[in-house]
Amino acid sequence: MHAGEQGSAQCEFAYKDDNYKRKVREILNAWNQTHRMKVFAANLMTTPEYDWWWGQRVNDNILTSNQENTRPIEEHLQVIPSELEIMKQNFEKRSLDLGKKIEQLEEEKMQLGLDVDIQKLEAEKLREGKNKAEKDLHSLKMDYKKLCMSIRTVGLGKTVEQWRQEIKEEKSRVDQWEKKF
Repeated sequence: MHAGEQGSAQCEFAYKDDNYKRKVREILNAWNQTHRMKVFAANLMTTPEYDWWWGQRVNDNILTSNQENTRPIEEHLQVIPSELEIMKQNFEKRSLDLGKKIEQLEEEKMQLGLDVDIQKLEAEKLREGKNKAEKDLHSLKMDYKKLCMSIRTVGLGKTVEQWRQEIKEEKSRVDQWEKKF
């Protein structure tokens, strides 16, 4: 720290205010006035004790820095983002989040597309199996009808009850013939 800067760490003001240039000018003028007086007072006639006393007097007017309350210059010069920059950062964050969501949805879409393809293949296999079963059933029905026609043609188309009745009639004829003989 230079001799002229001693205590300037306590001179805080916000750079964002409208009057910050005026405040800087006031501080600079106060420092220049003190410095000019010291130069004016220092001449060949002054004693070293007087110079020391003058330095102490001037330094008494300048606040010494309190190490507990001092903050680094980086905090004083910290850039405060504008509303537009904050909106831009929020937009970029939102855009990044939406990009990730889009990627996730595209992955899900691809998985669902694969699932749909698998379902279509399974449905096609079931359709083919159903068509084959219907053809086989139709073929069996046709074969059954042909068999029924053949049985009727041969005379074997009688039901069990009809056969019982016919056997009963034949037995009764046999009995009649046996009685006659």
